[in-house]
Amino acid sequence: MNTPPYGVVLLNLGGPDSLEGVEPFLYNLFRDPDLIQLPLGLFWQKRFAKLVSRRRAQTVREYYRLIGGKSPLNEITHAQAKALEARLNQKSPEQFRCYVAMRYAPPFTAQAIKEMAKDGIHTVIALSLYPHYTTATTGSSLWELRKQLAGKSPALGAVDLLEIDRWPDDEKYLDALASQVRRGIEQFPVEKQAGVELLFSAHGLPETFIRKGDPYVADLERTIAGVLSRLGGQHPWRLSYQSRAGRARWLEPATDSVLKLLAQTGRKEVLAIPISFVSDHIETLYEIDLLFGDEAKALGLDFRRAPSLNDDPLFIEALAGLVERKLTAARSSPAAGETQK
Repeated sequence: MNTPPYGVVLLNLGGPDSLEGVEPFLYNLFRDPDLIQLPLGLFWQKRFAKLVSRRRAQTVREYYRLIGGKSPLNEITHAQAKALEARLNQKSPEQFRCYVAMRYAPPFTAQAIKEMAKDGIHTVIALSLYPHYTTATTGSSLWELRKQLAGKSPALGAVDLLEIDRWPDDEKYLDALASQVRRGIEQFPVEKQAGVELLFSAHGLPETFIRKGDPYVADLERTIAGVLSRLGGQHPWRLSYQSRAGRARWLEPATDSVLKLLAQTGRKEVLAIPISFVSDHIETLYEIDLLFGDEAKALGLDFRRAPSLNDDPLFIEALAGLVERKLTAARSSPAAGETQK
């Protein structure tokens, strides 16, 4: 078998693989200064992470217990990697290997680099599984990958790094997402489908990130516009934010507040669309399905959720297109031997 020249690294958040793994996961999350920005955090970020992760672990373990005792994100991301590798190699057999690099739980970035070194990879395509860019997610994952590559370069040799850091209006991604929204609408009685309100629920973010120039909200709006155009613009819609934590001022409105508003205005049929998530994890399976689901039921709403993209074939085709176009652009660029974005 020929040595594959291209390594595609799927970057994602990660999640605990057991209830015992919840506290270490939370610790890794809270000690990341790109995600949790503290005054003088360099001096006490680790102490803060240890204190908060220990305090929150019991509560968060219960959330994971309710969705099966662990996060499904690892298995889903590996399924995406397997499907993407098969799709990319349809046109160029044995030319691609796909790897998974999680930010806060195994397999960590260092493990992916170790596997690439073993496989003889010299061109790395970093593929963020966050469609919408913020330094809190994509930025942090790419920073870690660059740092690890710099530290492991003797094992890998000379490495070309190509970065796919956002894709909010990629045509095939929008096609795949619109298809999942249609499936969600079809869950309602036929006579109610035309009046379904679309609630695009995105992961929250402190407003300070936006003030510093993160394009996160603008990216979300580009995705929503693309989905709505594919649906014919016939459904009312709203954008809201979930998963708020801490005392900082976060993006608004909050998803639970919007549910109350919809109930007050007489809206009954509501479809939640996890707009910033491509895979099922605690924010979809617990927060939307269980927490918001119970709140919506108490408010008298007929509340349902569009399926996540996961390893849907249309979504895998979208990811393949992103990789193929990045390689084509790199080959035609005079700077192809340097890091490309």
